[in-house]
Formats: sequence, structure tokens, C-alpha cells
Amino acid sequence: MSPFKRSKRPQGAAAASLARFDWASGLPRANSGMLRGGFATVAATLDIVAIVAGVFMTGEPYMRAVHGGGADWMDYLETGLFIALLFVFGSIIRNEYVIPKYLSPQGQFGRFFSLWNLVLVTCLAFAFLTKTTAHFSRGTIILFYFVGGWNILALRWLLARLVRTGAEAGVISSRRAFIVGFERDVETFLERHEDDPAEMRIVAASVLRGMETLSDDLALAAASARMVRPDDVYILVPWSHSAVIDSCVDVFLRVPASIHLGPEKVLDRFLDARISKVGVISSLHIVRQPLSASDVALKRLVDIIGALGGLILLSPVFLIGALAIRLESKGPAFFLQRRYGFNQEPFRIVKFRSMRTMEEGSAVVQATKGDARITRVGRFMRRTNIDELPQLLNVLSGDMSLVGPRPHPQVLDQKYAQVIAYYARRHNVKPGITGWAQVNGYRGETETEDKMRGRIEYDLHYIDNWSMWLDLRIIWLTIFSRKAYNNAG
Repeated sequence: MSPFKRSKRPQGAAAASLARFDWASGLPRANSGMLRGGFATVAATLDIVAIVAGVFMTGEPYMRAVHGGGADWMDYLETGLFIALLFVFGSIIRNEYVIPKYLSPQGQFGRFFSLWNLVLVTCLAFAFLTKTTAHFSRGTIILFYFVGGWNILALRWLLARLVRTGAEAGVISSRRAFIVGFERDVETFLERHEDDPAEMRIVAASVLRGMETLSDDLALAAASARMVRPDDVYILVPWSHSAVIDSCVDVFLRVPASIHLGPEKVLDRFLDARISKVGVISSLHIVRQPLSASDVALKRLVDIIGALGGLILLSPVFLIGALAIRLESKGPAFFLQRRYGFNQEPFRIVKFRSMRTMEEGSAVVQATKGDARITRVGRFMRRTNIDELPQLLNVLSGDMSLVGPRPHPQVLDQKYAQVIAYYARRHNVKPGITGWAQVNGYRGETETEDKMRGRIEYDLHYIDNWSMWLDLRIIWLTIFSRKAYNNAG
């Protein structure tokens, strides 16, 4: 609980200073730094233990079970330490061993997954170049990939629980903050942040009464800040009050702490807002590209491998499906229709023909349950998602991705772009064969605006939270989740 919650609102001159030392937040600043340094050491050590243990847990049992005898334990130790050092080095570069990242689970698995894969690929490449791959069986490598990864995640989860418990008890605090500003802004800030002291503990606050007393208020605030020695100072002044902000900055530059401008209301809409600098131009970067260049390259690589593999493995299904369609009704086995893709650029989507009609443009009418236009073969294909398989060709050509927002007929795009906010943001990434909305039950007919709004919410969530792990999860759910087959025509 914040120390200000227990005190009554100050009146008159007393409002000039709300400074309190927060003894529950732990140690003086120097010791807080030692605490964070010690935490990084503990976190890195646990990763090393997890990896080395993983090598022993997989190598020795596998060698004895398959080859009838184990290897020299020093080989296991050297291999484990080599992999562990690479992983820890990568984690240090990414600044993973800090308390805030253990307090917040958001994005943690995605960061681990990408680094773990990179380290294992690097180790395999090193073993190939040094001609030492013969010392490791493929079975051991595969087992270690899963067991070692599980060990790391398990120990990190345990450490995160301990950190969270310590933070809630007031023993551990990631950042100690001092706030200064006008009374209303201070109260709003306290209300927003007092519920979760684990992320940031407010150790003191000072209120600015107005321009007439600004110099005196800032002198008292600076003295209070020096006494409590915070990590961060938050200046809670509307950005339009540039003169007040300049005065605050001038005063707090003499305090050994980081200085932050308090959040403006506009920033509440943009969680990833940050300062960007290009040459001599500084700007407030409020919306990032959905995928970075490396993300695009990784996603495209997975798309190509997945599409090629799918086309080869499913070639018998393509042959049988095309034959069944032609035998049941006249017309082509495949159905092509114009849709909008990335950046609202049109392309022709390929599907197995499941209906007797071939509607295009403004003539398109959504399929409904029990639709008489759907053939018997088509109904089975739609119920089992087989009708979507030819879109692997769209993926291979680069018009689509394995995972992304489903492309709608152009007439629906034009209709809903006018009535649903941010609808067009769906086109900021490539459309997919399957998506986050589909595995959450938003598949098939969207006969009401509410249903379309629900689908769009899931699509935008996918765009704003993309990771390769999320893509793999969606593919898994598409195949094995019952929700992914709901509402099929």
C-alpha cells in the first residue's frame, strides 16, 4: 500500500510537500542496486544450472538406453557449459536478467523461444564447422531441446513467483519513484499505480501549488528527493505547461535519478509509445510497424517451409478432393475470388469449390448454415477446413501467410471499413489461411455487425501481439481445437 493512502489530504501550505520515506520499500538506493545486481547473478546461475542439468538428464539416459553405455561426464559438463554461456550471453545482451521482466510475464515466452532456437542453431553450426557432430546423436539433441528448454522455463517461473511474492510483501521493488506535480495530477497518478507496487514503488511525492510559489515548491521537492534517493523522478505536469516543465527539469537535474515526463492522456491509447530519433529529429513514436524486418523474414521463411511441406504431404488430399468435386457437380475444382491483401492490394484467393455458384465482386453473398448453394462434398470440406487448403499456393506466391487475419470478400471489406473503427488495420499484415479469430470461434458467417466487430477485435489483438510462438499456437489450435471448426457452413 502507498504511504499516501493512510494520510488525509493535506491542506494549504502543507500541500506543498507530501514527502515520506517508504521504509517498506527496502534498502537505500545503493543497496537496491546491489540487490538488482545480485538478482541478475541468481537468474543467470539458474539458467546455467537448468541447461547443464538438461544435458545430463538427456545425454546419459539416452546413451545407456540406445548404445548400452554413457559418455565421459566431463563431455556432458563441457557441452552444457558451452550452451549455457551462449544462452546467458544472449540474455545479458537482451537485458533479460532484470526484475521488471520477471515481474511481468508478457512476451517472456516469445523472447525465450527465439533466443533458445538461436542458441541451439548456433551450437549445431559450431559443431558442424569443428567436425564434432559425430559426438552427439540426433536423439540426444532433440531430447535436450525440449528438456533443457523446459528446465529453463520451470526455474524462471519459480524465480518469477518468488520475485512477485517478495515485491508484494515490500521486500523487493523494481524501481523507486519520486513524483512531483500539480495536486490533481499527483492524485490521478497515485490512483493508477498504487494497486501494483511490484512494478514501481512510489517513495515520496511533492505537490506544486502554482506559479507564484513554484521556486519554493521545487526547492522543497528537490530536498525531499535527495533524502529518499529515488531511482526515478516523474514530473506530473501537462506537456502544454512547458515553462513549468523546464523549471522542474532544471531543478531535478541536480538529483542523481532518472527524470521522466509524466504520461499524457494521448499515451493511454498507445502502449508502445517511445521517443524515436532519426538524425537530429526527435519524435514521439506512438505506433510501430506490426512486424520488424527480421520478423517479416522469419515469418516468410516459416510460410515457405510450411506451404511446401503441406503441398507435398497433402497432395493425395488435393487429388481426391478435386476428383470428388468434379464428379458431384459441373464446374472447375478450384474457386478463385478477388480479395484484399497486405496494404489493401488485391489478389485472387484459391479455394476448393464448395458451392454451385462462382460469385464475384458486389454479387458475393455470404454462405449461411444450410445454404442450398453448398454441395454435399463442399459441406464436408467446409466442416473440416479442407476447402482452405489450396491457399497454400497463395502462401507460396507471397499473397498470404499461414497465419493472419482471414481475407474477406471485397464487398464486405468495403462495407465494414465504413462502420468499424480500425477495420482497415487488418491489412497491415498479410492475410492468413487461419487466424486468431478463427481459433476463438469467429469462423464462417458474420451476419451481424457485432459478430464482425468480435472478429476484428481478435484480428487486431493478433497484429498488436504477434510472435512466432503465437503463430505456432494458432496452427496447433486450428488442427486440434474444437472451436476452430465451429460455425462451418
